[in-house]
Amino acid sequence: MREAAFVKQNKEKWIAFEKAITLNSEISPDHLADHYIQLTNDLAYAQTYYPESKTLQYLNSLASQTHQKIYKNRKETKNRIVSFWKYEFPTFFYRYQKTLFFAFLIFAVATAVGSISALNDDSFVRLIMGDEYVNKTLNNIDKGDPTAIYKSGSEIGTFLGITINNIRVAFLAFAFGVITSVGTAYILFSNGVMLGAFFTFFYNRDLLFVASKNIWLHGAIEISVIVVAGCAGLVMGNSILFPKTYSRRVSFLKGAKDGLKIVVSTIPFFIIAGFIEGFITRYSNMPTWLAMSIIFSSFALIIFYYIIYPITLNKRHAPQKN
Repeated sequence: MREAAFVKQNKEKWIAFEKAITLNSEISPDHLADHYIQLTNDLAYAQTYYPESKTLQYLNSLASQTHQKIYKNRKETKNRIVSFWKYEFPTFFYRYQKTLFFAFLIFAVATAVGSISALNDDSFVRLIMGDEYVNKTLNNIDKGDPTAIYKSGSEIGTFLGITINNIRVAFLAFAFGVITSVGTAYILFSNGVMLGAFFTFFYNRDLLFVASKNIWLHGAIEISVIVVAGCAGLVMGNSILFPKTYSRRVSFLKGAKDGLKIVVSTIPFFIIAGFIEGFITRYSNMPTWLAMSIIFSSFALIIFYYIIYPITLNKRHAPQKN
């Protein structure tokens, strides 16, 4: 690419960023870091193809100003972890809400496929859930306690085992993004099919409400954040498939970093879900109003943190138009 074409292609972006830096406009740390990455990519390109040019001098100067601003405004606080979940992550995640929607869509379609398959073929549940689980559940149904399987084991043991397993599944959904978005889509799809088959199994026995009331106690958070973890994998997978203006390597590294940040955000929620499953789900005789309150509060927490709160924060910190 000729230097004139390179400048024309990126001029508006550089000027807008220069104004934001020199006029001390309010810009989030994540957006500042993203601009800095783009700027250093442009700088590397100019160093390779336009050495000793005015374009290279300009980009060097702009990169230097940006670097100083990043480290000048960097504040290490004692509440760094709190700050991450309270401000840094929700602000950052706003840009990936569309990806979250696609992760949810894949999971929802898979759930419908699992449900329809189980409705038309009762043996499908055994194929998906395994004979041991199905036989135990049928035995529990005969005893009048369909969800007794969630009462087995110690409370602490169940809490730790479920939490560790859920975190493993989340990181698996993320890690499969390394073979592009198809890998993560497979993990989301398989979990969705399992969910659909699972609830249809109880529906076929007129126990859907009873099972849902108990299972969604922990499932509201657990299943929701598996979708979020799927979003993390899609972010990494998409970075390979759609590098945009970055080189594929740089795009992948950026996607992997962003995806990892998303999947790490799910850990506290998996701990909450594990706690509910270990200590609360086993009390299936609790009042319906209490169970429903926990379920709807759990869904509200996830919707607020991953959808409403990021939108609110970004509106609050968006540059004001004249």
